[in-house]
Amino acid sequence: MVTERAQLPQLGLGLGLRSKHLGYILEKQPPVGFFELLSENYLDGAARSNRIVSEISERYQVVLHGVSLSIGSSDPLNFEYLKRLKKLADQLRAPWISDHVCWTGVLGRNTHDLLPIPYTQEALTHMAERVRVVSDFLERPLLLENPSSYVSFAYSSMSEAEFMRGLVELSGCGILLDINNIYVSAKNHSFDPVEYIEKLPLESVVQVHLAGHTNKGTHILDTHSDHVIDEVWDLFAHLVAKTGPVSTMVEWDENIPAFEVVFAEVRKAHKFFTKRGTFLHA
Repeated sequence: MVTERAQLPQLGLGLGLRSKHLGYILEKQPPVGFFELLSENYLDGAARSNRIVSEISERYQVVLHGVSLSIGSSDPLNFEYLKRLKKLADQLRAPWISDHVCWTGVLGRNTHDLLPIPYTQEALTHMAERVRVVSDFLERPLLLENPSSYVSFAYSSMSEAEFMRGLVELSGCGILLDINNIYVSAKNHSFDPVEYIEKLPLESVVQVHLAGHTNKGTHILDTHSDHVIDEVWDLFAHLVAKTGPVSTMVEWDENIPAFEVVFAEVRKAHKFFTKRGTFLHA
């Protein structure tokens, strides 16, 4: 069965949970719809960190976002990693788990980078089968995020958006749509970001990421180090005009400012929802 937004809870406006903000969150209890945790930070985390996160999960909805699934790799799936991931998701009552359309290593070695895959039918069939296995094992929906990219394969036989559509249709996964990544990749590879959005199965977009980036002139780096730019907000507005409200959050991972600054950034998304007559949590 294909994962669709209507099948899952609407979480409103959220933020990536960062250690710098933990004290503020516990003390002030800001009206955030949900927090997204980087899974790997808590699979083998210190007892204190896991205790704090458990306390936060009692007050807020929490979702998990990983960088080690390596769903596009030719290596066997890492079921030890998946066991720990499932245990964490169960403990925090996460309604879904997400990762990236990429591979992260080979021969059991992790490069700690999100590496691009060729967009071919062979790669699509391979990845879709792995997604089905992982989803069944985790016993909850798996969302996959479109990557930001800087190089592409000359022998790809389809666009990234076409690959994402095929992955949803063959595997039943949902989409975590990163609007900033669309913008970054569109500039780096000279494609139309609006056309990209139009080609996606938008009913399967369950969650949205927004973030800032670093423009180097000749290329853009997905650094999550600044405010969301106007052009990315415009793409977000285009998406919401077609989908209605989607669980949406801001990532800020470098030069992280005070919580109030990041929270103000995600609250900007609220106006795009209220235009459609819907009020969300934050």
